[in-house]
Amino acid sequence: MAATNYSNEPWGLKWRSNTLFILSTVAIGMFTDLFLYGLVVPILPFILVDRIQIPNDQVQYYTSLLLACYAGSQVLFSMVAGIIADKLPSRQPPFLVGLAALFGSTAMLFLGQTIWVLVLARVLQGISASVVWTIGLAMVMDTVGSSKLGVTIGSIFSFITVGELIAPVFGGLVYKKAGSGAVFGTAFGLLVVDFLMRLVVIEKKVAMKYGVDYSTESEDSDSEAGETSPLLSNGNTKEEELAKWRIPKDQPAWIKKLPILYCMGNSRLLVSQLVAFTHATLLAVFDATIVIESRDLFGFDSLRAGLLFVPLILPPLVIGPIAGRGVDKYGAKIFAALGLAYLALPLILLRIPHAGGTAEIVKMASFLGMCGLGLATISSPSIVEASYVVEQFHMANEDLFGETGPYGQLYAVSSMVFSAGLTCGPVISGALRDRVGYGNMNAIMGGFCVSVSVLSWMYLGRIPKTVKRDRSGCSTPRLIG
Repeated sequence: MAATNYSNEPWGLKWRSNTLFILSTVAIGMFTDLFLYGLVVPILPFILVDRIQIPNDQVQYYTSLLLACYAGSQVLFSMVAGIIADKLPSRQPPFLVGLAALFGSTAMLFLGQTIWVLVLARVLQGISASVVWTIGLAMVMDTVGSSKLGVTIGSIFSFITVGELIAPVFGGLVYKKAGSGAVFGTAFGLLVVDFLMRLVVIEKKVAMKYGVDYSTESEDSDSEAGETSPLLSNGNTKEEELAKWRIPKDQPAWIKKLPILYCMGNSRLLVSQLVAFTHATLLAVFDATIVIESRDLFGFDSLRAGLLFVPLILPPLVIGPIAGRGVDKYGAKIFAALGLAYLALPLILLRIPHAGGTAEIVKMASFLGMCGLGLATISSPSIVEASYVVEQFHMANEDLFGETGPYGQLYAVSSMVFSAGLTCGPVISGALRDRVGYGNMNAIMGGFCVSVSVLSWMYLGRIPKTVKRDRSGCSTPRLIG
């Protein structure tokens, strides 16, 4: 293969490698993945009955099988995607391959006439999800670095949460009004936009080879860091702090091949993944129960039930980026712990609404809005904390982790955990709602949030003290928590 000629600048290099465009590409990719997942789920039983001619008494079994195929393939392929992401010089090729899998999956779901074609389609959809989450988050880290990761992830998660929550209602409504052709037409339209953005995006590390200068951005970050240089209250230097993250040299071969496995023994990293699991589980619980509960309580059809998602969606859109900036400044601990503890309140309050008119609908919408505020607060701490831990391991052990680090492997783990939450949420909510009722189900989820909140306060990173340096070089201790 001929070497790339970096003297010939590609068209639109600057805007194609612009930070905003790269992040928008990743956000659209993640939005498409979650939107198509939610779009298809509510119409699967109808496809099984109307097109595949599955008997009614077997619909639940095959619906569960198709859901399991998606989750299983995402879990199994995520680490493969992470390893590939860390090995290749560019993340764009696997990003495009993931989208090709999603195109194939959507086409098979639209045209498939046998159950095994649908099974293969769901497997491909899971593979695509593993790629978009693993490669996408690695591209975000490459683009903005760890210092701005919180506000970036908060903004992206605010956007994609809309797709995850509104897609099932949208899919059900469109299927009812216009049939499966309109549903899949929407899906293909979104895929075309996603494909064009992934095709033209240029990563910053590739753009630099063409001579694009990002030193201005680096200087801005450095100037901020120079005026407020992070020092822990024990007065250790950066080198002394990194010594705490050093890994003993005598590691087995499997650790050297997959060093992320050593990192997974760190309590901060484990609890950060638990926060991600909790976040995904709550999203899936709302997704699986709001429509049914609003139908039972208020007699809502799919359109009016969809409107109940609005108060759940709006707070993350507004608060997500603000909370993310706070995580960047003050650390993940306080936002994860307080956000989860706060969520217990509206979850318990959701026991109050009962069958009735406008007053009861307003109550439910208000409590869902409060839940949306909590979801916005906990959307970014997990990724920021996990990235910080692995970054420290990477800087302290470059001989083991290599120049680029194991970030692809880290986000593969995050993808697996988030997928597990999205899978467990409907199962947990369905079982609890049938056994103890909707109100008690939410109370149990509130108790779970409190438990994870306590673990977050105990194990996530402490709120650090910094030393603020004035222009004369004098140092003034300042607690940023």
